[in-house]
This record gives sequence, C-alpha cells and structure tokens, in this order.
Amino acid sequence: MRAFRLGLAALTLLGALDPALARSAREDIEPAEERIFPFDAQIPGCQDPNVLERVATNFAEKEAKFWNSSMTIRSFDSIERTAWRPWGLDTYPRRFCTAVATTSDGLRRKVDYSVRESLGIIGATWGVEFCVHGLDRDLAYAYATACRMARP
Repeated sequence: MRAFRLGLAALTLLGALDPALARSAREDIEPAEERIFPFDAQIPGCQDPNVLERVATNFAEKEAKFWNSSMTIRSFDSIERTAWRPWGLDTYPRRFCTAVATTSDGLRRKVDYSVRESLGIIGATWGVEFCVHGLDRDLAYAYATACRMARP
C-alpha cells in the first residue's frame, strides 16, 4: 500500500512539473457544435427585441395564469450580458443577461434572464428563462432567493 501511495505521489508531482501531462479533463471534451446532433450556438443577443418581447410576454402570462395578476413589463433598460457559455464548450449554448425592467406598477426591477439554444417549441428554436427580482413568488422551487439560480 505504501508503494502505491508513493507511486501516486510521484505521478502527481510529475504532472505538476510537466503541463502536457497535467491536462484537465475539460480539454478532451467535445464542443457542442461538433456532436452528432450539434448545436450551432446561433442564438440572439441580450438586447435583441425578440428576446425582450419573449421575456415580457412570458412574464405577463405567468403573472396572469399563476398569480392572478395583471402586471406586465413595460420597458427594459441597462441591458448587459453577464456570461456566455459559463460552464464550457461542451454544454448547450446559453447567454446570461441582466436588465432593469419597468413594470406596470411603475417600479423598476432587476431581471436576470438567459437565452438558451433548443429551449423553444419542441427544441426547434431558442428559448428564454427569466426571473424578476421581488416577483419570484415561488422562492423555494424556481430561482431561489433573489433570483440566484437564474444567474450563472
């Protein structure tokens, strides 16, 4: 057992000295665009009007359907991309964004959203996931406290 531990320590040290031997597993992972059924990573940007419209429409539907509320998003500003494929090239393409939305009650609220490939209708197009700060009423199930799970 002692010989095994010494051998393992020697390999670890050798890997630390020679970067070619210390490759990470991430380097051997196939990018999503090179799979048999590849992703193309062609998804719209954070400021794309279609993305913002989809966030606003989905928000209004969620409010009406689940919370019996007529609240809507009237406008977006301060739109920024916060991450692009933060978990590597082997995951399906997603762009994380943040913005400030003005809702129909006149308040300005932060919105975290992501544009993801193959999340649209039956996986045929892109889709969005979003969380409006202060209006994530099902805190324990959806995006946790302060929309934390909607961010990378």
